[in-house]
Amino acid sequence: MAERATADTPGPAAKNGPARVVLLLQDLYFGGTQRQALELARGLDPDRYRAEMWMLAAGRDCAPAAEALGIPLTWLSPSPVVGLDALRALWRELGRETPDIFVPLTAVPNVWGRIFGRLRRVPAILGTCRGGGAVGRQHERLLRRLAHHHVCNSRQLRDALVHGLGHPENRVAFIPNGVDTDHFTPPPPELAPVRDVILCLARMAADKDHETLLRAFEIVAREHGRAELWLVGDGPEAAGVARLVARHPFRDRIRAYPGAADPRPFYQQAKILVLSSVREGLPNVILEAMSMAVPVAATAVGGVPEVLLGRPGPAEPAVPPGEDDLRDGQSGLVAPPSDPAALARIVLRLLRDDALRERLGRAGRARAGAEYSLAAMVRAYQDLFDLLRRDARMGRPSEDG
Repeated sequence: MAERATADTPGPAAKNGPARVVLLLQDLYFGGTQRQALELARGLDPDRYRAEMWMLAAGRDCAPAAEALGIPLTWLSPSPVVGLDALRALWRELGRETPDIFVPLTAVPNVWGRIFGRLRRVPAILGTCRGGGAVGRQHERLLRRLAHHHVCNSRQLRDALVHGLGHPENRVAFIPNGVDTDHFTPPPPELAPVRDVILCLARMAADKDHETLLRAFEIVAREHGRAELWLVGDGPEAAGVARLVARHPFRDRIRAYPGAADPRPFYQQAKILVLSSVREGLPNVILEAMSMAVPVAATAVGGVPEVLLGRPGPAEPAVPPGEDDLRDGQSGLVAPPSDPAALARIVLRLLRDDALRERLGRAGRARAGAEYSLAAMVRAYQDLFDLLRRDARMGRPSEDG
């Protein structure tokens, strides 16, 4: 049976009361999607929407924060992996308490949530594309029509659905992730970092390509004697990353930490945030670093160029010819993916240039507040939920017809 973490999990919303929104996740381990789900559930107007979270598998890192916010939680299975017991429980829950709006998040929830949601006649299913490999992993070519609407957190993903798969443009929204700029604030000058810490705050997963980062750090460490690398995160590739670190020639300058509920102390110690991903949507860690005025060195994948450079586009030259080529508002430097030498060059450039780091940090803080606020994200979702409810009341035609 499904396990509820709160005794007052609401039933179906009253006809004229707030709509019941169910966010379906794979787990509540520390991760960007989980944090965004919590922020969305917290920010929704309770007079209009009542949010709760269902999880297909074990993993409770974020549960204390959710419970403190009063968000109802339901675990559909105690297993660490999604199996038949979780799918049976999902089927039962959707039949017992049909939500007004159903929002599956990440790949496995998007596959089974859409299939079961349609079979159970959920009135509004909002498919989500958030990660760089989401289109393939979620079988969008086959399943996209099972959602009544889609939302993507990068323009690149939206274009993949609309122009790549021919999905109706008016049924795919772009809502960038939001960051709480009141929570992620730059440290005062007297607490500015004094060590040359290169911070990678990322889940230990194949998409993050920690191997390229470690190869890049070998180049950086040889040329910059004070550089140290901090790895923060958990995940399925943690053991493999630990083996790479153990064999690294500069392993004494590498620190590894588990994921944290509050990553701010790590940002406060960092001169640079680095991300070596081969696939991304719109990384939350980049927005958090920008909000804390930490400059970023990252690979130009997914929504990363759009966030750091101010527009979508391919990788820029890894070492621009001069500082005057930087765009107004630019908050970091980018390199092609899977290229340790290119990544090392932009990291070294940032480590060696205090004025450049300060300029990029200031610009990142300003852009985070102006373009990626948490309040703007929540408003956009509420507007989309309003549209979905209106469509459901009007008997919107099925999109698979």
